[in-house]
Amino acid sequence: MKIWFIGAYGIVSTTAMAGGKLIEQGRIDNTGLVSSLPQFEGIEKYAPLRFEFGGHEVRKAENAYIAALQHWEQNRHFEKEYLEEVRGELEQIRASKGTAINCGSGVQALGELEVLENEKKTLAEIVEQLEKDLKSFADDDTVVINSASTEPLLNYSEKYHGSLDGFEEMIENDVREHASASILYAYVALKNRIPYGNFTPSAGSSIPALKELAVEKKVPHAGNDGKTGETLVKTTLAPMFAYRNLRVLGWMSYNILGDLDGLVLSHRENKESKVISKDKVLEKIYGYSPFSITQIEYFPSLVDNKTAFDFIHFQGFLGTQMKFYFIWDAIDAIVAAPLTIDIARFLLFAKKKGLYGVIKEMGFFFKSPMDTNNVNTHSQFVELVEWFKENI
Repeated sequence: MKIWFIGAYGIVSTTAMAGGKLIEQGRIDNTGLVSSLPQFEGIEKYAPLRFEFGGHEVRKAENAYIAALQHWEQNRHFEKEYLEEVRGELEQIRASKGTAINCGSGVQALGELEVLENEKKTLAEIVEQLEKDLKSFADDDTVVINSASTEPLLNYSEKYHGSLDGFEEMIENDVREHASASILYAYVALKNRIPYGNFTPSAGSSIPALKELAVEKKVPHAGNDGKTGETLVKTTLAPMFAYRNLRVLGWMSYNILGDLDGLVLSHRENKESKVISKDKVLEKIYGYSPFSITQIEYFPSLVDNKTAFDFIHFQGFLGTQMKFYFIWDAIDAIVAAPLTIDIARFLLFAKKKGLYGVIKEMGFFFKSPMDTNNVNTHSQFVELVEWFKENI
């Protein structure tokens, strides 16, 4: 299968590329891949663990190996010998120049960017170039995964985002203030009948116009925002209190992280999208809104380690108030990278089974799953398994 990454030189994408190639060679096992669990036996017929990678990028790097090496030198997040074993394959992966239109000051903090809009291109010309790049790579086994940095909240317009006609009018008339990189990438993928998975909290394919396009073109898509760390624990643990009829009074989540993800999220407008994505889950699980504090802070020396401190205040029998604490400490790319491969595999499976539109049963992988309010990790997993068994 082929995976086209938006943000191809990021640490999540390059870790997925290295890991995918190592799995293909039999050098590592499938630990971390949900799609390799026994419940999903048979998926290899539709989405085998053999990979070609490509993508769009806005940062400078000669190829995916150079980008991966830069991340490795900062993080040492896996054995160096693994990276060297796939050096030749990664050196062949050269990302195409992408767009960062309306991606906020956080993305600008990544350094000097090479973007299509710097060439004075209109929206229509940007879309035309993105489409040309993708079509030169894609075949019937291709999936697009957005793993780029988090954008600010979309400047939503019912006129331009509420229908496909309006969306295409926005592009044709170069209405840049209502565009963003993620919705342009999603448009190009869906227009060309390529499944699209949004691993970020950015708008991506979630707007009505692009949902309409996905149905018109009969292509599956899923999102938003990969559930990899603190929110994974929260949505796994939170149902316990509901099952035991304990009332959660308040939940404080304090996240610290470094690396480029943390740098981007240190900018208020970029952080806002992420906080909203993380904050909504408790209300969806409980049906009421406990007092909630969600903070995300940039902590440079942590690089790709992401640490979360959570404090839960809850009420039990006889009105007695009690407390629960947990700490999550993980390397973000290591927990995230295999999920991008999983999402690509399930989307390709869906396409080959003739399924299209939002695949809400893939909500298991996301903090803010589209077209469903179910964020309970336990029941989400049951939904995913049942969906797969019904369609295999």
